[in-house]
Amino acid sequence: MSTRFNNSSFLMKVLFLVPCIFVLFILLGCDTFLGEHVWLNAPVETDNVHDGLITVRASKIKNSSGGALSYLGTYSSLAKANERPQLRVALNYDFSMGMHEVTCAEFKSVMGTTFDARCKNEDSDMLPVTMVTYYDVMLYANERSKREGYDTVYTYTSTTFDAVGNCIAMEGLSFNPEVEGYRMPTEAEWIMVAERHWNPSVEWNAANSDFEPKKVCSYARMHGDFCDMAGNVKEWVSDWLGYFKDTTITNYVGAPDGSVVGERVIKGGSYRNDPSAIKLYGRGDVYIVTSATKSDYLGFRLAFGKIPNAVWMGRDGHARDSRIIPMAGATTVKNNLGTYRAKLAFRNDITGNIAYIDYVNGTLSVTELADTIDSYHPDISPDGRFVAFSTGTEGTSGKSEVYIRPITGSRTQPLKLKVSGNAAIPRWRILENGDTAIVYVSDAGNNKDESAFKAMSTWQVTYAKGRFGTPKKLFDGAYHGGISEDYSLAVTGARLLRARIAKGGSLANGRDTVWYNGEQACNVSLANDGSKRVSFLDFGGKTGKEFVGKSYGTHERLLITDSTGRLIKAIASPEGYSFDHAEWALNYKGAHADDGYIVATLANANGAHTKIVLVNVADGSIVNLVEGDELWHPSIWQQKIYVPESSELDPDSAGAYLYPSDKWESVIMRFKMELLWRYRDSANVAVFGSSRPMFGVSPAQFDKKFFAVNFGQTPNSIYMTRDYLNHYVFNHMKKLKYIVVSLDIDFWHKIDGPDGDNMFYTTFGNYPGYVYDANHDYWKDGYPEGLLEYTESSVGSSDETHYMKDRGRYLNASCNSWKDEPEIEQDSNYVDEHWNLIDDSMDALLTIIEESAKRNIRVVGVIFPQSPAYAKSGSFGRYGLRRTSAKKLIAELDGLKKKYPNFVLMDENKMGEHDYIDAMAIDEDHLCYAGATLLTSRLNKLLLSWEEENEM
Repeated sequence: MSTRFNNSSFLMKVLFLVPCIFVLFILLGCDTFLGEHVWLNAPVETDNVHDGLITVRASKIKNSSGGALSYLGTYSSLAKANERPQLRVALNYDFSMGMHEVTCAEFKSVMGTTFDARCKNEDSDMLPVTMVTYYDVMLYANERSKREGYDTVYTYTSTTFDAVGNCIAMEGLSFNPEVEGYRMPTEAEWIMVAERHWNPSVEWNAANSDFEPKKVCSYARMHGDFCDMAGNVKEWVSDWLGYFKDTTITNYVGAPDGSVVGERVIKGGSYRNDPSAIKLYGRGDVYIVTSATKSDYLGFRLAFGKIPNAVWMGRDGHARDSRIIPMAGATTVKNNLGTYRAKLAFRNDITGNIAYIDYVNGTLSVTELADTIDSYHPDISPDGRFVAFSTGTEGTSGKSEVYIRPITGSRTQPLKLKVSGNAAIPRWRILENGDTAIVYVSDAGNNKDESAFKAMSTWQVTYAKGRFGTPKKLFDGAYHGGISEDYSLAVTGARLLRARIAKGGSLANGRDTVWYNGEQACNVSLANDGSKRVSFLDFGGKTGKEFVGKSYGTHERLLITDSTGRLIKAIASPEGYSFDHAEWALNYKGAHADDGYIVATLANANGAHTKIVLVNVADGSIVNLVEGDELWHPSIWQQKIYVPESSELDPDSAGAYLYPSDKWESVIMRFKMELLWRYRDSANVAVFGSSRPMFGVSPAQFDKKFFAVNFGQTPNSIYMTRDYLNHYVFNHMKKLKYIVVSLDIDFWHKIDGPDGDNMFYTTFGNYPGYVYDANHDYWKDGYPEGLLEYTESSVGSSDETHYMKDRGRYLNASCNSWKDEPEIEQDSNYVDEHWNLIDDSMDALLTIIEESAKRNIRVVGVIFPQSPAYAKSGSFGRYGLRRTSAKKLIAELDGLKKKYPNFVLMDENKMGEHDYIDAMAIDEDHLCYAGATLLTSRLNKLLLSWEEENEM
């Protein structure tokens, strides 16, 4: 008995000590004490200053990690790549966040309007506002800050709005976390709040919402606390979508930019999502979310407060407390250089790496080409595909090597130029025979001493198909400032402005001379437009002062000479700055003294190179391109548009099927238009429909008898396919024999017309290119020369191989699985109550079949496979439709072949009993490459059988 009593006493003591030990570990900051984590929820209280917000006292948590912990991402192997691994974020500051999502009434009271049709209904004031882009949210936050006397967190130089009034683009956009004002919450802040009472099953979701949003905070909740985090509508947060790393970062605010796609993070669940699919770590939607995205299930809540010592983490996994911030967008660059097809490369002197911006994306992503080579003087190749650089810099003698590498985000290793001596400051050049070559010098050191300069030399080496040719010495002297196109002038400057002037048509036999009266000069660059103008910087010398008419400091004037060395222009640097690293940009407008642009860095009063600017030679105006800590040696490239001389198209409208930094669906359609104009005279098979064929049909895998193009795009409706065929395809693809159309019967609930779901009108009809085509009756009288060229040169994506390589099948998707618990995003019973929508969709299909028959074109209607797990539910597929209703509809579709001999149904879903295995799927309703191979082979077999019929 005594023993039993003692054991019981001991057990009671242990039970008493466990919570004490737990509290002790918390106080000591041992955050990983019990397994994966111990949640350190910061205390909250009502924000009495900012209406509707609750303050999170994260600064009250003190531990070894540096603050209250928020856990982003997951270790689950089933999660997406951008959701793994788990990143721990320590927040050491207080912030406030909205108790609920911003409502229709709140948004309208600040902005004067809403874009959400539901907000116009009676009793809608307390509904969460939706149909807002990321830019709309920023404008709202800024406006509220201004109304309450705070500085604005977001700055920009200009905005673009669509026909509805949504903001769809911003130039010169910058998020300033150090400013105290209204803003979007960061993903880390949002998760810290959401995890407090995370339980999607007790929020408004697909199981209880009747697939419509509800008044905010109308579901049972804790009094005075946050609500609707896991339901009602999804929510914008501040972050660009980057990748995580298994580490801890203090005051993390996301990726520095959105990469080439410009992808943003959205959080939480909505009235459309099943509770099982709503994950705290989830970061996106069905498709890519960009800043211009808007949806009827996406809203936002506000945050308030500055973020001290904010930290970003790039895709390289390196955390940094500063960014390289692009200040001029694609539109600004296009307005100056005449094309979106422009790239800027420069040295990040903090890391020693080359970084670049490809303006064709419109997303202002800075990509750093990280490696172990210290990289100076980047120069972009004439085709824009490569960058050459050296390990030595101007004004410094000694060891230097020249390398070439692709100017892409790929991990391709740089190719080294193998020479016996040194090689420095490479410059690309097109030779008379059309070959591409690089000019470089043996030494880039001080050129003041005549004999030392003559001991240096200038060399040339060809480059083609990934290989260097044999280096060839051109002449003595290190002329690294450029050689004129006609090979009559070479210049340099690393103390003196030297020129080599051809004799007898040859620079090899030319004479050397010194310009600018022998005064100190540097940063010499020869214009590559045929004008032979030379730009350089000086040290406030006598000759420059006399030309300008007043004194100035070192590098405070950008000086320009003509081809003889005579000064013809001087451009002042901005107040408080001086120029450095000036280089001519390409100039396709002509060879006149007032034409062209020069790219340069600006150094502040402390000598830090904090800006890269574009200088307009004509008027001396300056455009800020990039800001950062230390930015050196800029090089800018632009692509010339080769439009037939006979073209009479408007260059501002023709082919302009996209705005910079636009929605993913618009980016996709922009490339579909390029495919149309490029292959209008060669394609005999065309694929249409949603993202299902866009992922699931491979034009490259058809038999050689067929030349297929994939026009699948997202989001799609059968009406969009019908109208695109009528307006564009039937008019211009004269060799067309076969059409493949996805029959996405689970979203045949869509509505036709300009007020419905036909993106041909609701979205694409607002772009200049489509409007221009419509105003010319879609060119029914004949294709206009130059339209393809203008389309190719318009804003798009530097990642275009994902859209174009397989003639429209989207390549950037990996094989995963069908999912055992697939999402159902629409009420399965909805269509039964609105069968008229099925009838409308059927009518659109019949129009396609009938119009095709008039042109002797056969039509294949494909029902694409979806997750077999839908067979265990009451839903046919991802977007609903009762299974019994689906069987009825499929039977009706199959029966169409009796009346329309040019039509056949190809049911690859078979009510879920198909043979497309898990390894062939991206998700619950999309095939990956393996699945596309199988489906395409079956399509190919069908078309070949028809070919055999025709031959008999």
